[in-house]
Amino acid sequence: MGLETEYGVHAPANPGAGHSVLSVEVVNAYADLVTSEGGTVAGTEWDYGEESPLVDARGWRLPRSAAHPSQLTDQPLMGADGSPVHLLTNLVLPNGARLYVDHAHPEYSSPETTNPLDAMVWDQAGDLVVLAASQRIAAAPGEPQVLLYKNNTDNKSVSYGAHENYLVSRGLDFDELAQRLVPFFTARQVICGAGRVGLGVTGAGPGFQISQRADFFEEQVGLETTVRRPIVNTRDEPHADADRYRRLHVIIGDANLSQYATWLRCGMTALVLSMIELGTAPDVELMDPVAALQRISHDPTLQATVTLVRPLEGAGPSGRREATGLEILRVYLEAAERHVHHFGMGDEATLDVLNAWRESIETLGTDPAAMADRLDWVAKYQLLSGYRQRHGLDWGDPRLGMMDLQYADLRPDKGLYQAMLRRGSIRRLVPDERIRDAVGSPPRDTRAWARGRTVDVFGRHVVGASWDTLLVREDGEGPLYRFHQREPLAGSAEQLSGVFEEPAAEGSYEQLLEALARVQAGPPRRHGHR
Repeated sequence: MGLETEYGVHAPANPGAGHSVLSVEVVNAYADLVTSEGGTVAGTEWDYGEESPLVDARGWRLPRSAAHPSQLTDQPLMGADGSPVHLLTNLVLPNGARLYVDHAHPEYSSPETTNPLDAMVWDQAGDLVVLAASQRIAAAPGEPQVLLYKNNTDNKSVSYGAHENYLVSRGLDFDELAQRLVPFFTARQVICGAGRVGLGVTGAGPGFQISQRADFFEEQVGLETTVRRPIVNTRDEPHADADRYRRLHVIIGDANLSQYATWLRCGMTALVLSMIELGTAPDVELMDPVAALQRISHDPTLQATVTLVRPLEGAGPSGRREATGLEILRVYLEAAERHVHHFGMGDEATLDVLNAWRESIETLGTDPAAMADRLDWVAKYQLLSGYRQRHGLDWGDPRLGMMDLQYADLRPDKGLYQAMLRRGSIRRLVPDERIRDAVGSPPRDTRAWARGRTVDVFGRHVVGASWDTLLVREDGEGPLYRFHQREPLAGSAEQLSGVFEEPAAEGSYEQLLEALARVQAGPPRRHGHR
């Protein structure tokens, strides 16, 4: 699993600057920072030949002529005049992540991880990466400050993503996968929503809601990600062996600052996917999932009910066909507990997720404010409600909207979330040192290790990359080799022991070729000269 975050970007002293330009500046500032400190980033061509954003999981390919421009993620960034942007717009980082410009936003895509705690750690490392880039820009004489926000909307009808990716079996029927996921995705916001001031896509309606993204979704299932957004996205771009794997591209998440909310969002979803794969997921069906998504979001008291096609399991003789988001999520929780027990999956990490899931459901059902130390939307709601009551404001007051934005500000001395973290009001799951270590080091148990360490140690040889390929050559005139990494668990630290450590790594290009050849199916394909 892994996460993607598109950050909100703003330059108060340069209001005329385009967001694409500011995003390019962020990417280049981080490259400059790392290299000035003696490190390496691969400012390479992204290997777009391995991407297929218009393939639909339901069995067809959308014609390029019919695609919205935002769907064409398999081509480089173009300037206003239609020519390619020649500044760095894509970096492969030493931690195996990707930092690039995506739809006028700087985006950090975390490296592949195998568990929800690591997914959270390397996601939070991205916050430090872009913050460092912003600080680098601010330190340059005469440069206007570029501010970055981990949020999902500018409240001017624009929303940007916080996506998740999960590896699932290709053998799983996609229609069944979508059917089981829709109710879960509709309800899980009560735990992992980021909170938002304002109702509707422009935020013009007064009020506070649980999710930043709920109002921007219009379909149950679909291929798009920026228009007609679906609750379940059908993009079939596995970035792995397509005969064995599917990448579930989840676009219906909020950008969480809370470690706890991020971890639990990934952990709950991984367990639900396990249930779907093994046939134990509950049978829940909503009458109108899009309306239900927004109705649940618009009620921070958690009392709003939505209509079901049939009563929930265990609803009793009354056969009630109405349920709250908490009640839906409880059905999934109880099914997950039975699933884990039945299949003997009671390892510590899994039980931690289950226990936290149950504690969250029960506490939200009795005393929601008690979750303010763990869940973003509750923390924000409590903070803003207190300010609103002290000053006699209604939810339409612009000061509350500014505080909403300030909550997501990544600057340690300005962000409201950062202030709450500093004074101990927000619960940490891992120490700050672990997040800082993840900025420069990849996960040890996935192919991200091979990618990140190759960039760090052999960066001068890296010509291009994607999630499942590495292109390397010894020098400007030497042969180019493309190494495939179709198996996400190949290329781990254990498999590549000794390749990247000194003094073995010093100048040992041939050893690198041999190692990368071992972790792909078959020998490297030689592409000759160019």
